[in-house]
This record gives sequence, structure tokens and C-alpha cells, in this order.
Amino acid sequence: MSDTNQSSMAVLIDYENLALGTGKRRRNGHQDPGPRPDVKRILERLVDKGRITAKRAYCDWQRFEDAITPLHELGIELIEIPDRAYTGKNSADIRLAVDAMEMCLTKDHIDTFAILSGDSDFSPLVAKLKEFGKTVIGVGTKEATSTLLAENCDEFIFYEDIVKTGGIPDYAAKVPKEKHECYQLLFETIDALQGESDSAVLASRLKDTMRRKRPQFSERSFGYRSFSNLLREASKLGFITIHQDPKSGTVMVDGFCE
Repeated sequence: MSDTNQSSMAVLIDYENLALGTGKRRRNGHQDPGPRPDVKRILERLVDKGRITAKRAYCDWQRFEDAITPLHELGIELIEIPDRAYTGKNSADIRLAVDAMEMCLTKDHIDTFAILSGDSDFSPLVAKLKEFGKTVIGVGTKEATSTLLAENCDEFIFYEDIVKTGGIPDYAAKVPKEKHECYQLLFETIDALQGESDSAVLASRLKDTMRRKRPQFSERSFGYRSFSNLLREASKLGFITIHQDPKSGTVMVDGFCE
């Protein structure tokens, strides 16, 4: 599957909600920020679903200064939101919603919106985007996600499910160290794509998705003449099962070996 057949996605991040969701709730009901959310892992999960063409994060960045550089490095546009003590309202929610509708109405190529928040206040926005024919994916923490919002989205992914480890083969003992990066990317992508569908994954789609995760990826950098050779090696080592489509001759990945 080529990129031309993939969704074009805008990712809009309510950073405060995401950060507070990783923290712990105090006895007075307030939430303290937890470890800095792994936004890179979230984006890597979202590119399994399409090409990301816009990335914006909304917050009073004076409260989360340690996040500024990592988010800039991910190419995310940071939108400064005044402290609600001055505005009397959550301006981040309002600005995010306004930007989403502006994109919806003026950027026809964007057909999917990923809203990184668990705030129920975004439920009307989700409904309106769907009314305009857009697909809406939500991402939020289990602690801070409203059931109303999650049920209104076309799909909702919990942050904890994105960052949890395990589920892919342990390749360290069988694969040379210089190829570990390649195998990690390969297996993470297979795992994510098969989480979307139980059907076999086309090799070309698998490679396209890996290159959206890591634009610099090339199997030749790891000593393989072709991507199919990489898949065949992984199969011979007992990590994955593959077959060749009888009509097209294309290699298909069935999944991980039991």
C-alpha cells in the first residue's frame, strides 16, 4: 500500500491533560503531573494509521519547560496558552478546538484528526468533526479519560497500551547487535499493524510504515539487498511466519511465531 492511499492526519495535543494523566491524584482531588509523556511513542503508533501532516501541542509551557525541547525535536508546533488564572477558563481547549475546525474547513487533504486528551469537553468537537466526514482518533491516559469522549471517537487508544513493553520476540540472542535497531523497528511495526487487523500484512505496507516511523530507515544500511531478504531472515530465525501471495508474488507477513 502506498502513501497515497493512507490517511492524512492532524495531531492536536492537550499537553496538560496528557501530563496530568500520567501523575497521581492527591487526596484533595487535584492531580500532580507524572513522568513526561512519551509523545514520540504516541506519534510512532499514530503513523501506523496514516501520514502525519500537522502536529500542534497546546499548553502554558512555563509549567512544563522540560517538555519544550523534546517536543521541538519531534517537529511539534508549540502553542502558548496563558495561565487560566489570567483568563478564567481553559484556553487550551478553546484554541485546540478552533484550530481543529479551521483545519477541517480549509485543509481538505486532512481526513483524520488525532486528539491527544481525555477531556470530555472535546466531545462536541469530536461530534462536529465526524459530522464533516472526518475520522477522529483519541489518545489519553486511563486515569484522565472521560468515558463520554472515548465512546464518541471512532477509535480511542489508551496511552498505557502504547508505552507498555513486551509482546514482541526477544531477538537479542539470535541477531547481531548492529542489527538490533532494525529488528526492534520491524517487530514494533508488525505488532502495531496486526493490532489493527488480524489479516496478513503486505511487505510494502510494512516498509512504508517503518519509514514513516524512521524516515532514514533503509534495509541496505543493515546489510540486506532487499526488504524481502530481511523478512526471510526473520522467518528463518523463527521470529515471524511469512508467505508469498500466489497472484502478485509479494511477500506477506502472517505474524509472530507462537
